Amino acid sequence: MGLWKRLAQLLKSNVNDIVDSSADPERMLDQVVSEMRGQLIEAKKQVAVAIADERRFKQQVEAEQKASADWERKAVLAIKAGDDALAKQALMRQRDHDGVATQLAEQHGKQAHAVEQLKIALRALNTKIEESERKKSVLVARKRRADAVRSIEGTLSGMKESSAFEAFNRIEKRIDQDEAEADAEAELGREMTGSAVKQRFDDLERDASADDALAVLKQKMGLTPPTPVAARVATPAEAEDDEELAELENALAELKAREGTDKP
Repeated sequence: MGLWKRLAQLLKSNVNDIVDSSADPERMLDQVVSEMRGQLIEAKKQVAVAIADERRFKQQVEAEQKASADWERKAVLAIKAGDDALAKQALMRQRDHDGVATQLAEQHGKQAHAVEQLKIALRALNTKIEESERKKSVLVARKRRADAVRSIEGTLSGMKESSAFEAFNRIEKRIDQDEAEADAEAELGREMTGSAVKQRFDDLERDASADDALAVLKQKMGLTPPTPVAARVATPAEAEDDEELAELENALAELKAREGTDKP
């Protein structure tokens, strides 16, 4: 497990260097993930070496076991040939190979166990890196949102400090003043030209016309009784004509009366 400890220390050192030297969190996260990917590749290479060693131990164990079996077979042949001394030598060689095979088998067992642990750790590291990549996307989105909020707050703060809203208020007040002055000038101009007096009479006539129309409509709807016809007031000219007509009628009446008196 010393391999993983070295890789962890190397990765931690590299990540700390990136964090300390980078001012851009998004770029920093990309570099961290890239560094982790690089360490994963290195870890895969180391695991591959460990797997190769385990296979080599296995092959060596099988070779020693085969050699042991061969020397046992030779010892059997020597015994059959009646050469016990040669058989003993063959058995001694067999024992040597058995001893080596036992040692190699023990090493092979340890290496096979280590390889399985390395494979588990490698899969866990790969899972962590994939999780980090997904988390990186979330962190980048959060960082961008924080930057946007900070930018908006900075803009609003700057507008407050520069009295931008007060400038709008001052402009609005100025426009209101201009409108009031323009209306006053127009009204003064109408009064100077007599149009104001004419406008007042026009308004009175329009109001009277509206009142008459309203009264007529209410009368049609039966809401008010019919308006009695008022006696017509004669104008001075009409009164003078009526007087002349009356005098003429009186003169005719007197003339007829005289004619009646003159007849026998």
